[in-house]
Amino acid sequence: MKTRRVTAAIASVLALSLGAAACGGGDDSDGNGGGNGKKDAALSSIVNASTKKGGTVTYEHSDVPDSLDPGNTYYGWVQNFSRLYARALTTFKPAAGKEGLEVVPDLAEGLGKPSADAKTWTYKLRQGVKFQDGTPITSKDVKYAIERSNFAPEALSNGPTYFKAYLEGGDKYKGPYKDKSADGIKSIETPDDSTIVFKLKQPFADFDYLATFSQTAPVPQAKDTGAKYVQNIVSSGPYQFESYEEGRSATLVRNKNWDAKTDPIRKALPDKVTIKFKVNPVTVDNDLLSDKITVDAAGTGVQPATQPKVLTGKNVAQTDASYAGATQYIALNVNVKPFDNEHCRKAVQWAMDKQSVQDAIGGSPKGDVASTLLPPSVNGYTKFDTYATEGNKGDVAKAKEELKACGKPSGFDTILTARSDRPAEVASATAVQNSLKKVGINVEIKQFPSGKYFSNFAGVPSYVHEHKLGMLSMAWGADWPTGYGFLDQIINGAAIKPSGGNNLMELNDPKINKALTDAIANTDDAARTKAWGEIDKMVMDNASVVPLIYRKNLLFRPESAANVTVTQAYLGMYDYTLLSSTK
Repeated sequence: MKTRRVTAAIASVLALSLGAAACGGGDDSDGNGGGNGKKDAALSSIVNASTKKGGTVTYEHSDVPDSLDPGNTYYGWVQNFSRLYARALTTFKPAAGKEGLEVVPDLAEGLGKPSADAKTWTYKLRQGVKFQDGTPITSKDVKYAIERSNFAPEALSNGPTYFKAYLEGGDKYKGPYKDKSADGIKSIETPDDSTIVFKLKQPFADFDYLATFSQTAPVPQAKDTGAKYVQNIVSSGPYQFESYEEGRSATLVRNKNWDAKTDPIRKALPDKVTIKFKVNPVTVDNDLLSDKITVDAAGTGVQPATQPKVLTGKNVAQTDASYAGATQYIALNVNVKPFDNEHCRKAVQWAMDKQSVQDAIGGSPKGDVASTLLPPSVNGYTKFDTYATEGNKGDVAKAKEELKACGKPSGFDTILTARSDRPAEVASATAVQNSLKKVGINVEIKQFPSGKYFSNFAGVPSYVHEHKLGMLSMAWGADWPTGYGFLDQIINGAAIKPSGGNNLMELNDPKINKALTDAIANTDDAARTKAWGEIDKMVMDNASVVPLIYRKNLLFRPESAANVTVTQAYLGMYDYTLLSSTK
């Protein structure tokens, strides 16, 4: 079945989440669509709504992006941010509340038209769309963008590989840097400059969601320089790069060849957008509180040290406790000893004091204790707890039984990774370390920068094996808000890559792989939804994932921020396509 909009199941689940989070929130009494600046107002309305053009929106980030190249990124905040300069075939509607989960046409003039078996999807591009140099954008530019982003891991390794996995011949095509043929991958057809046709190996009911990825944003082949393209990105959106200093900053200004008539999605109110990288995370918080910047680009909320200040002070009305649609967990790598043994993995499951992890990150405002991989706001979530313990504090006796079963009755030594610029993740790792010490599992914590965490360290199997990184800190949000959009890239064996991978467990279970493939091919919505919960249970039985927290973001909006609303489509951060500033 073709999915044009968020299904009723997704909408109802998220409506409940948003409603619960917005209790005591704002109303629309100011007549401007805003929430009057009340606590949690941006969860269900647009705060400080404005139609005024001008000003500068300023971002800061505690680290660096994996890449600002639309074809070489997997971070949710970059997917959100890139919509300022890169137009995908479809996108999520810039709107408040559950309306923001609706998939709408962007570069395409309509949503995809599927064949009866959902194996062929056709899109038509809008007329009159141009790159920043005035060159018309064609379907061939979209095809090339997908070829470079999915089939050239030697140059672009950070993004997902759904197209490679599901296009006919995707396993054989070598990418545009190696395959110099004029045809490229034959399962993407461009019969004319405005039509693009995708031919798939099997039915894929979520294809309109896949088309929202920045990987479908057009790239002119003549301007592509592989990994160096990030230095000179060619804009298809309302803003283009005036400057970019890798690892330091970027400035975006208006794209004079962007035409609002061809883009009903974006209002493009600011004159300029700036972003600074490698800013201390507590400094980012302080800059927000003092109204020196518009937004924290990471979108994960204030740090634990800042949280009491904003929750008990005069600025509490400027906070939004947003459900992130994400789960924080520990990946146990099945190819690093002793986690190649199921019982050693289960020992960690039983020993884990999840309550201490929640306390370490700032308590319930930052999330709820998790028992499943799927978070409650994702379609397919089923409530269960395979490793339930009293008060979520762990069970030492059961953990020791599993240690005996895995031949390590006295425990063992292992390494746990964490991202150095994320204080909450480091605090979580310390809580995990203390939990496991009680049963003789001695954990050494090693920290890595988040900007290279997947491309150089945790997402590189050879590095993980060589350095014996048995436990890896991870937080994951849905690529799109269905069970498949959440699970595929983190539990499917096909998602294991030489670098930039997200299946940090290196889980490659044939039964789980087949269950995923069968479910996404099922055009029956109800059956597909049921399958996601069943697959989640299979993963928990495997014990390679230790769910810790269903994440929340305690966001802060300074007074100068205008058109502020939370988007659940992008992990509960603010919608960057709407954001403007009164400065």
